[in-house]
Amino acid sequence: MDDSHSTPVLQISGLQTHFFTHGGVVKAVDGVDLQVNAGEILGLVGESGSGKSITGFSIIGLIDPPGRIAGGHIRYLGEELVGASEKRLQQLRGKEIAMIFQDPMMTLNPVLRVDTQMVEAIHAHEKVSPAAARARAQDALAMVGIPSPAERLLSYPHQLSGGMRQRVAIAIALLNQPKLIIADEPTTALDVTIQAQILYEVQKLCRETGTAMIWITHDLAVVSGLADRIAVMYAGRIVESGATADVVHRPAHPYTQGLINSIPTRATHGSLLRQIPGMTPSLLQLPQGCAFRPRCGYATDQCLTVPQPTEAAHHKTVRCWHALA
Repeated sequence: MDDSHSTPVLQISGLQTHFFTHGGVVKAVDGVDLQVNAGEILGLVGESGSGKSITGFSIIGLIDPPGRIAGGHIRYLGEELVGASEKRLQQLRGKEIAMIFQDPMMTLNPVLRVDTQMVEAIHAHEKVSPAAARARAQDALAMVGIPSPAERLLSYPHQLSGGMRQRVAIAIALLNQPKLIIADEPTTALDVTIQAQILYEVQKLCRETGTAMIWITHDLAVVSGLADRIAVMYAGRIVESGATADVVHRPAHPYTQGLINSIPTRATHGSLLRQIPGMTPSLLQLPQGCAFRPRCGYATDQCLTVPQPTEAAHHKTVRCWHALA
């Protein structure tokens, strides 16, 4: 019996990824809990430096010294990945778990044609004929909305626009039908119409194939129309998580409320946007207690003690002493 539907595709508990530098220990990820099920899109949201990308890199074992996973568990379909051999991680990368980077040139080799790169990505994990690999590559390009995919296969990356290159990078991630895709701000550099098309294709893909996805972004507006659930990250910790509509329309953490208030809407047209005061703290010198305390209008002496995750209304989890109703 297939129990893959009952087992989460990815379950992270208590993940700690630390960087041991001359200046001290940087706790880039500090006790993160996440879960993603088949066919589900999880939006991981937060400002730059909150630890979103490091969480993504930790999942596929791409943390370089002086960084290392200092604690916690990462289970992929029940299999523990913390401490897994490099050989096992290589088997999973690209085949079972794919990553789409913010810069497509981290995926694409500038001196190889698109077809060469895509066929190599298939042959790295499967023995199929060159013709079958090429046909699959062409189908993947069509799936992400690239016109004339047969012609595009013959292009070099520099002959493609930025939007087209990012689509090729996404198509490469889809080639081996992974069960989990980690997308690290892949549409940030694209114009709004291309972004909307890619978001539509991604949503459709997850629904049709049962692929699980973590969409990492600083843009709450983008993820609110894409994700099934949202996890908001601040200074290495998840401060709020829940169904997208509940997090966006009824934010419980003051930080989430601040992010939502800073998004321009028709109602705020012509007026100054409300911004969160202050700056994200240095991970080397985090304030005592709640990391958001110095920027929070609700802070009290109680916030000098680190709040633990608690269940809030609407099945949300919040890490705050003064969670908003």
